[in-house]
Amino acid sequence: MKGEQGMQRVLVKIAVVVVAVFAVTSGCALFEDERTAKGRKLYHHYCMHCHGESGRQQEGFNWERMPDPRPRDLSESASMSTFSDKEIFDTISRDMRDTSLQAVLDDENYFAVSTMPTFKYTLSEEELWAVVGYVRTLHGGSLTFDVDGRKAELESRFQAVTAEHDQAKQVMEEALEKQEAEEDDEDMDMEDEEDDLENYEEEEEEIVLPEEEAYEKVAEQFEAAKTALENFSKRPKISQISRPDLTVVEPERVTLQEKGKNLYFNKYGCNGCHSIGDVGGLVGPALDRAGFRLNDTWVYRWVRYPQGMKKHTRMPNLGLDDGDARAVTAYLETLRAPKPDKPIPPPE
Repeated sequence: MKGEQGMQRVLVKIAVVVVAVFAVTSGCALFEDERTAKGRKLYHHYCMHCHGESGRQQEGFNWERMPDPRPRDLSESASMSTFSDKEIFDTISRDMRDTSLQAVLDDENYFAVSTMPTFKYTLSEEELWAVVGYVRTLHGGSLTFDVDGRKAELESRFQAVTAEHDQAKQVMEEALEKQEAEEDDEDMDMEDEEDDLENYEEEEEEIVLPEEEAYEKVAEQFEAAKTALENFSKRPKISQISRPDLTVVEPERVTLQEKGKNLYFNKYGCNGCHSIGDVGGLVGPALDRAGFRLNDTWVYRWVRYPQGMKKHTRMPNLGLDDGDARAVTAYLETLRAPKPDKPIPPPE
């Protein structure tokens, strides 16, 4: 009996050691809450190739190929603890701006590094907070932002605006009915005055009631509150991108291509993930021969909404509008390097 009990104690100790080692080497994954676990999964899919598995510099396979400034050390507590949860959130969910402009570089409230993409148009707000929460664990911290309170705030705002919207709509409809009745009465009076009708020239003038203007303002607030609530738990989606007419008159082609080149490097930081002439990132395919290999309509649709073309792609939607997408497409069409002697290996 004593021998069996001793063996059981040994097995228990071994099990405890194995669990402890696994917990340490996996970032304490066993003890993560649901939100942090979700953040870990998202981080591994979208961030690890540049920031590394544990957030340390030079860990990610893409780190060495990135232009300066290279990714920050997310595991370094002294510097990372100076940033609030909201500041980290704003960094990964900002709108991309042209970093070739001095005003953008001088803006202390903007993270002016083009090669750090935005995930504003790719992930839900809840997912973004999950990423922030996981990043906090990389330097021994934890998320303090009240995510559940934020959701409750959005729900409360939507309910309040919905009530205002419904009331304003009812008031507008009553005003329109009253206006229509008054116009009908005027028409009947005019039919009785046949002599005056001979010299009457009808001039249609659109009359916008104050109630209509009030409703339009409330309707805008309603749509904004609805979108904010939907985007909290659902990923942003774009309706199908229609086939664009990419015809450009020759005098404007060069200007558009130059604009696209600037956007490629200085606004959307495409060189952080893609290479041209063996310079640039390794996450996406090399674009040396994009002008030969890629259809311009496909490129336009891809840069406008990557997830619409490939649901689980690592490339985030960077928020390109129609004009920027046309310009980037025009620039990529100019990339026509000679065919290499050896095939370019795919990214890791």
